[in-house]
Amino acid sequence: MTNTAYTTADQAKTLRELNASPTSPLTAHDDHITCVYSVTSGKGGVGKTAVVANTAYALARMGKSVLILDADLGLANIDVVFGLTPAYNLNHFFAGEQDLLSIMVTGPLGIKILPAGSGIQNFTRLDSQQKMQLLEGLDALNGDFDFVLIDTEAGISENVTYFNTAAQEILVVTTPDPTAITDAYALMKLLSTQYHERRFNLVVNQIQNEEEALDVYRKLTLVANRYLDISIDYLGSIPEDRQMVDSIRRQRVISELYPTSKTSLAFQKLASHLCAEPSHSEPKGSIQFFWKKLLNLGGKR
Repeated sequence: MTNTAYTTADQAKTLRELNASPTSPLTAHDDHITCVYSVTSGKGGVGKTAVVANTAYALARMGKSVLILDADLGLANIDVVFGLTPAYNLNHFFAGEQDLLSIMVTGPLGIKILPAGSGIQNFTRLDSQQKMQLLEGLDALNGDFDFVLIDTEAGISENVTYFNTAAQEILVVTTPDPTAITDAYALMKLLSTQYHERRFNLVVNQIQNEEEALDVYRKLTLVANRYLDISIDYLGSIPEDRQMVDSIRRQRVISELYPTSKTSLAFQKLASHLCAEPSHSEPKGSIQFFWKKLLNLGGKR
């Protein structure tokens, strides 16, 4: 498929028409594969951070060791979701004041969290040295994680594209809202055309029923097949739930407060899908998190 035959206006028009209708990180075992997912969205307000926190909790309940990297470096809130008050954050790491192990905090079920700062603009655009500093810092941590979930900021900033290209897998969160769908497509388009990303995973949040989620997937797939050379895997949906608001106010994840709710069961299903996904242990062609481990694994195969 080729992009040159279609204009940006054509793509936007098509979308409008459709819318109207417990350990530390890595290096202990050479054959251990850590699955690194960037969880991202085209716009804010789609519940991306709640998806990260609850998916991490569900994975931890399944006995998986999980690290969350809060990559919203200016408006962090993963620590708030878990009711944590870290003494240090990634701002201290980038400033050379603390290493990653020093700023890491532990959440429920042993989930490890690298918190970001809030209300500080210094690191909202990482330079090449800071990006390499983070790559090397993660590689230097001892131990193994089964999953690393990166909670990116919303939108298409330079930091967002960096964290998405540095992760093994990209998980796009959207809602059935037409603007959220359009912005999710815009993010995938940018990552595909400018950064050569070809694989995307999709979760549809805040749905009324499963058919609504599948309709979102069909819309995005139809437009992507027409204009982009990418694959989108549907990983599931999360129902809208008033108990989610209650859990956020109480600074505990809904999967912990209401483990038998439909929403909690949906997160358990999503976690099971992540565990069942085949591991892509080969580098994508760009420098990635835990890239030294991936290169070592690639050399053995």
